[in-house]
Amino acid sequence: MSRILIADDDELIAELASEVLIDAGHACGWVTDAAAAWTCIQRRRPDILLLDQSMPGESGLTLLRRLRQSPRFYDLPVIMFTAMTGEQDHLQAIYAGAQDFLSKPFEPQALIARVDRIIKLRAGRPRHVDLRSAVLADTPPAQPQVMAVRRMI
Repeated sequence: MSRILIADDDELIAELASEVLIDAGHACGWVTDAAAAWTCIQRRRPDILLLDQSMPGESGLTLLRRLRQSPRFYDLPVIMFTAMTGEQDHLQAIYAGAQDFLSKPFEPQALIARVDRIIKLRAGRPRHVDLRSAVLADTPPAQPQVMAVRRMI
């Protein structure tokens, strides 16, 4: 059973998504804005965050960027909810660090499939470990190449 947090200002969508995920065997809660989501995440890290891309106040994209910059939450899986249908909107979510996106209104089976895919991908992966840094730090022959790439960026 995974813990899933939903952040969506549309209470109907949040409640429906929560019911679908609870029926699929997950523990689920929801909030209606990014500030409440940030508070919940800090108190108890969920396994997955379903995040509305456009909310009043702080947008879902802004919260997603904050998560990706956080040493504690940079690897929290995020599925972005969006009512926007443009390809550019979906790409914005992916470039900001979302693992996936789901258009609203959503199909319940599509939501379950996306959540299950992320759970399977993360199974057995340790939390809060930056594997890239650990590998690079212990690989002296790679260090000059890494430094050269960092200088180019």
